[in-house]
Amino acid sequence: MSKHILLIISGSIAAVKSLELIRLLKNKHYNVTCVLTKSGEQFVTPMALAALSGNKVYSDLFSLNDETEMGHIALSRAADLIVVAPASANIMAKMVAGIADDLATTLLLATNKPVVIAPAMNVKMWEHPATKRNVAQLKKDGIMIVEPAVGTLACGEEGQGRLAELNHILAIIEKEAAPYQPLKKLKALVTSGPTHEALDPVRYLTNRSSGKQGHAVAAALAHLGADVLLISGPTSEPDPIGVTVKKVLSAEDMLKTVMNALPVDVAVCAAAVSDWRADHIEPKKIKKEKSVLDMTFTFMQNPDILENVSKSERRPSLVIGFAAETENLTENARDKRKRKGCDWVVANLVAGGAVFGETENQVTLITEQGEETWPKLTKTQVAEKLVEKIVITLKAGGLTA
Repeated sequence: MSKHILLIISGSIAAVKSLELIRLLKNKHYNVTCVLTKSGEQFVTPMALAALSGNKVYSDLFSLNDETEMGHIALSRAADLIVVAPASANIMAKMVAGIADDLATTLLLATNKPVVIAPAMNVKMWEHPATKRNVAQLKKDGIMIVEPAVGTLACGEEGQGRLAELNHILAIIEKEAAPYQPLKKLKALVTSGPTHEALDPVRYLTNRSSGKQGHAVAAALAHLGADVLLISGPTSEPDPIGVTVKKVLSAEDMLKTVMNALPVDVAVCAAAVSDWRADHIEPKKIKKEKSVLDMTFTFMQNPDILENVSKSERRPSLVIGFAAETENLTENARDKRKRKGCDWVVANLVAGGAVFGETENQVTLITEQGEETWPKLTKTQVAEKLVEKIVITLKAGGLTA
């Protein structure tokens, strides 16, 4: 049976994009019913919404026929998910205050279903303290907020306020409406990519990590409902949809960001963190004319993020590390798991630069119970298989339904 989406369209110039969102939802075989506010009618017509959705459009709270056929209570309960796109500053403020003075706000107050909102407004409205307070309260109330994008706004100003990309909104809807979400309400932290350790203002030490595997793990966790924070070093990989991403540069930056993010339920440390950094950073670019004999760098060890997480007082219930080895794979991975104090290590061979930047990976999972070598899989499949095991383990510990 197809999922039923109740789409509320409020007063914003971005309301015109709701027509394309309906088309995308219909292509995914969702049943879409639209509710149009009086302000929303200034930008799109009920006829257009009805033609695309294939369903009657609702707008009047006190329509006798509508209240007879499907009252606001029934309408709010019939949907599997309520989506407000675009969500104006006005409707957000009403949601926070519990105001129910039209059909849309009454539905939002009466529903017992998950709610996703995608705000769209002028940048100054989005940045206003009142809006910021409202956003924070809506999040506390359990509302999923798809934050607006940065760019040129309809008014010609630049900044954050554009309706998020429709494919991004669609992915959030698919996640929230998914029938199987064993990790819903759990928090997950994933690190990914390399780190950059500066030598001078333009040069740095790094490694060949692409971030593909870590990003795939973050996406797989989010797909099963987890609230995922991805802390990523410099990478060209696109941000996974439905995941909160924080960008860092150095190992020290990553450690600080990771520790500030605790506590979480599960941590997957997939980043290839540089083991060393220079003991100082040259303040000016080192000129190539400088004699090589005059160049001396002393290196010092970077903090170990996996070990810090594993031994923290706010330790997650499950801590997973990654080990890239060129030899003695299982022996080195076993040793790493014990030294760092983590629960699992996902190990792979990278001799000759294999795996880095590739779409496939072959890994061995090291746990206290033993080793398990998986066949060569795509990195997406590796991530999905790993997350399946995470679900089983967290369920055994009573953390999932």
